[in-house]
Amino acid sequence: MEEVLAGFVCSSTMSWSVAATTMPPATASAHHPILTLPHPHQTSAAAAAAAINSTQSSSSTRRRRNLLLSFIPFLLHPLSPLPSLSEASETLSATLQPFIDPAEGFTLLVPSSWAKVDKAGATALFEEQGKKGSSNNIGVVVSPVRLDSLRDFGTPQFVADKLIQAERRKESTKQAEVVAAAERLGHGGVPVYEIEYTVDSTRGGMKRIFSAAFVASKKLHLLNISYSDRPDNPLDDQTRLVLEKILHSFDTAL
Repeated sequence: MEEVLAGFVCSSTMSWSVAATTMPPATASAHHPILTLPHPHQTSAAAAAAAINSTQSSSSTRRRRNLLLSFIPFLLHPLSPLPSLSEASETLSATLQPFIDPAEGFTLLVPSSWAKVDKAGATALFEEQGKKGSSNNIGVVVSPVRLDSLRDFGTPQFVADKLIQAERRKESTKQAEVVAAAERLGHGGVPVYEIEYTVDSTRGGMKRIFSAAFVASKKLHLLNISYSDRPDNPLDDQTRLVLEKILHSFDTAL
């Protein structure tokens, strides 16, 4: 089992990986100055100064009023909203379609725009298309094992640790860290382990990896979702939700 995990991690194609802003309410309104006449006993200089201040305050008030008036057309006819940053992920989610491999006994959702490609060692591999320089992919590897359940091998955290150890042994890996490890039940109560981690390598840079695994019919099924997560272009929340939807869809075929 451990050798199978290491073999999958060392694959040349994939690792075992897979506000709207609102303006704050005004805390203070513009203070409209009160115009006052100079006191009769004020000196002429003081009276002049008071008159000048009054004139300047009045002028400042007019400027503020004119500025507010200039925004009225925008309030009455607001600009068209800018495209949402999550539109791409919404499109990705809208195009998810089921992929079923009855021979190997698994099913999952995949983006319809991603191409299925042949790769040695991969049972199924899907790659993102139409995005220059993209290395985003979804891969599945199925291998025979002597286990009846993944629990016979260890806990989700134990499997995650073995996975990261294998990832760190790769020469291209600069850093790899586990983010989360959990278990859910699939069809027929089959335990499915889900693991999320990050990896920084000389091949593809920073990536977010979502992985899932289960054992059924003496076969180990491994899912790997690899998606770019660079500091200059981090994985947004909406895309993450789509990838998690794909992750949770990985299950035994009915």
